Amino acid sequence: MDHLSSMDASFLHLETPETPMHVGSLMLLDLPEGYRGDYYEDVKGMLGKRLHLASVLTRKLAQMPFELAEPVWIDDDDIDLDYHVRSLTLRRPGTMEQLHHLVARLHSSLLDRSRPLWEMYVIEGLENGQVAFYTKAHHSGVDGKAGTELAKVLYDTTAQMREVPPARRKRGSGSHYQLGVAELLQAAVSNSARQYRKLAELLPAAARALTAAGSVLASQQTGKGERRLSLGMAPKSMFNDAITNQRSYSTMSLPFDELKALGKRVGGTVNTIVMAMCSEALARFLKERNLLPKEALIAGVPVSLRAEGDDSMNNQVSMVRVDLATDIGDAAERFKAIHASSEAAKAVVRELKPVLGVDMPITGSPWLMTSLASLYGRSNLARRVPPAANVLISNVPGPGATLYVAGARMMHFYPVSIPYHGSALNITVQSYAGSLDFGLTACRRILSQEESYELIGHLRAALRQIERLPSVEATAKPAVAKEAPAEAVPAKAPRRAKAPAAAKPRVAATAAAPASKKPRAPRKPAAPAKGKRAAAAA
Repeated sequence: MDHLSSMDASFLHLETPETPMHVGSLMLLDLPEGYRGDYYEDVKGMLGKRLHLASVLTRKLAQMPFELAEPVWIDDDDIDLDYHVRSLTLRRPGTMEQLHHLVARLHSSLLDRSRPLWEMYVIEGLENGQVAFYTKAHHSGVDGKAGTELAKVLYDTTAQMREVPPARRKRGSGSHYQLGVAELLQAAVSNSARQYRKLAELLPAAARALTAAGSVLASQQTGKGERRLSLGMAPKSMFNDAITNQRSYSTMSLPFDELKALGKRVGGTVNTIVMAMCSEALARFLKERNLLPKEALIAGVPVSLRAEGDDSMNNQVSMVRVDLATDIGDAAERFKAIHASSEAAKAVVRELKPVLGVDMPITGSPWLMTSLASLYGRSNLARRVPPAANVLISNVPGPGATLYVAGARMMHFYPVSIPYHGSALNITVQSYAGSLDFGLTACRRILSQEESYELIGHLRAALRQIERLPSVEATAKPAVAKEAPAEAVPAKAPRRAKAPAAAKPRVAATAAAPASKKPRAPRKPAAPAKGKRAAAAA
């Protein structure tokens, strides 16, 4: 029996029929050359041998009596692979658009809470000969980073499938899905006591973290006329509305190394490039519809709290807000503002990291949060309440090496994520084997499938705009060149007469300028009188 943390459980309590809270992946696979087998059966056989390697695949929920405390994970010894692993075939011709429609529909349905919270689909019939593999798992069991670790455990790094030691036979009385009320309540009390004890132990560290974060915030205060790094509430936009369970979905891939080099050239990171692309794309999309707010859009950005090497199947994530600076017309200035806002937010999170992931047990939180989630979605509060962010943008570091699924090479690893009431669009990017794969998941009522493709087009155009920005080295050199003459002028004033000769190509279009300046240079005292006689003659 393993208690869910308050963060893990919140994804269960905030789930409604309109807002399924599972995350997913869409993988495009190249089958081995000359393959003639049944790939669905190969995948199912591979998973059957490796389920025990990942706890998220072999555990299910047991609810607390009257929902007085968070539920617990218990082992499921009777997993029906034919239910969890399914086979689908696209109708001809099998385009990517058809695949996107299918994934959007599969992603809109809730997972069965009486079983382990995951499903996988082998999708054949693509016109290019590839096979698609769509997976989804509940966010209560995995976050983005945990999903990446899960992929490393389940899949291979070569086309040759590795041998996995079989699971050890469990001893005892078997499955205990229906636990006794007394046993559950006792577990809830002991878990709460343990969490409160941890909270008490963390108080000194929390005080230090809050003090450090306060110092960082104080250092981020800007002067009069400068853009503020502290953000208020976001302006209202078309994405801040209650949603349905119907989804739109689209994908895009870009070369990761080129984006990394571009970020370095223009003074940012890959994350800044992604944010700037989203900023420009959203601004164009909304401006074309006369829906762009005058105030800058704000992005809600998940940040990982996971320590290096931590591969536990749970959630260790927080949220920051980043200024998308859509009110700035100049692309270079907008890029700088986005980078500054992103770095400022991450600096605060680094100091608060020891306390952000602390578990806070609250008696009765399941029914309280479930009731509030239902009320929020069905009362139009999402449209009326000022939003904290306009859009969700997430950047997940994925596997760097190429992976193989049951012998088939994974060519792309697209994320499929979660829109919610008040945040109808989720843009998630994931790095994988030299590419950066984008997945746009949205409520179809607010962003249709055609509009999702339109936004993809704007993202590509935004990247071309960023590529035209000057490099930070090029913009730094003129500043240095201007300072040298300024320092030299007081000491070497007589040399000013040489300036026209150096600038001759620039002023060649005006023939009178060199002619009038030539006689003045050798005879400065006589210049004023000569100038008057010349004026009288004219």
